[in-house]
Order: sequence, then C-alpha cells, then structure tokens
Amino acid sequence: MGLIDITPVLSDRTHVYPGDNPPTREVLWRLEDGQPVTLSTLRTSVHVGAHADAPAHYGLGGRTMEQQPIDLYVGPCAVVRANGPRGGRLGLEHIQGELPRTERLLIHGGTFDGFDEWNDDYCGLAPELVDHLHERGVRLVGVDAPSVDTQDSKELPAHARFFANDMSIIEGLALADVTPGEYELIALPLALEGFDGSPVRAILRELDD
Repeated sequence: MGLIDITPVLSDRTHVYPGDNPPTREVLWRLEDGQPVTLSTLRTSVHVGAHADAPAHYGLGGRTMEQQPIDLYVGPCAVVRANGPRGGRLGLEHIQGELPRTERLLIHGGTFDGFDEWNDDYCGLAPELVDHLHERGVRLVGVDAPSVDTQDSKELPAHARFFANDMSIIEGLALADVTPGEYELIALPLALEGFDGSPVRAILRELDD
C-alpha cells in the first residue's frame, strides 16, 4: 500500500493567516560549532500549514486540542474535487462527481495557490454544505485552503456550523496531486493542552484493490 504525503512543507517562506505568527527557527546549539548536538526552537502559530482546528478555536466552551477524539484523524476517508469559486463559497453544486458516503471527507477546492505565495481569494465552504455533510454522517472535513471560511469573513458562518454540528476541521492540506477516491487518512495532531489547534502531518494510505 502506497503513502501519499498531503502536508505542505513548513519553512521561513511559509505564510500564515494575516496577523498570525509565521514559523521561525532559533538554533541554540550547532554541531558545526563544536556542540554535542544541534538544538533548535520553533515558534509559530498552531494554525500553520496543514493543521487541525480544535472546537475551542471557533466556539465558546469547545474542546481544546488534547480533548479531541483521536479516532477523528485516523480512518477511512474520501477525496473529492470541486470547482470552488474564487473569493466565494463552495457548495454542493460545485463538487465534481457523486458525493461519497464517508465519515472523513477531504475537499480539493482548487483556489489556494500555496503557503509560499498566499492568495486571499481562496474559497470557503457554504454553511449549507456543512449541514448537508453532517446529515450524511461526515464527522471531519479537510480542505486545501487555509480556512473553511473566506479570508474577508467576519462572522465565520462555516465555522459556526461546524461547531453546531460537532464536526471537526483540518485546513491547509496539499490535495492538488491526489486522485479523487477512497483512502485511509492519518493526520494526527499534537496533544496540546488548552490549545485551539495543532499542526498535523497528514498522509493518505492507498487501499488494496
């Protein structure tokens, strides 16, 4: 079974949501300087690159990252493509092909150009789509954009529907080269006590035919 890495590389070129902290590395010790090890400190937003949102990020009283059920992030999933409207919201009508039955759905909206460049006209999700997915039994949705809401959104209606339906979110996935279909998702967040999110190393495992 093959593995497909759907995690964008993090570097000093990685952009984050405007106003958030980009990744920086402080090297405390270096082997080249005669130290016994190389030792680094990473400082960044927990919402960097591919990351999981904890419910506490978008709803008062929501679970923090270490309280999230870990089975959300491991298990069967489906990848779909959509014709996302730049700067708008992606609805059911934009999804290509038949919507699969799954607890974990990853949507390639195709409007985000990558974290090394960052464009602010990526598409968000329509609140009605979130409700529809909930009715179909979806527990976790992953997107290739930095947010399930548009960048200019103030009310964050998609996030609000995720909270109301107790659904979970992964944002910032690299899905451009993934063939639509069924996979196993492995995208474990860190058990960060009290935190509102966590970076994930997200991979897809191809299933046996």
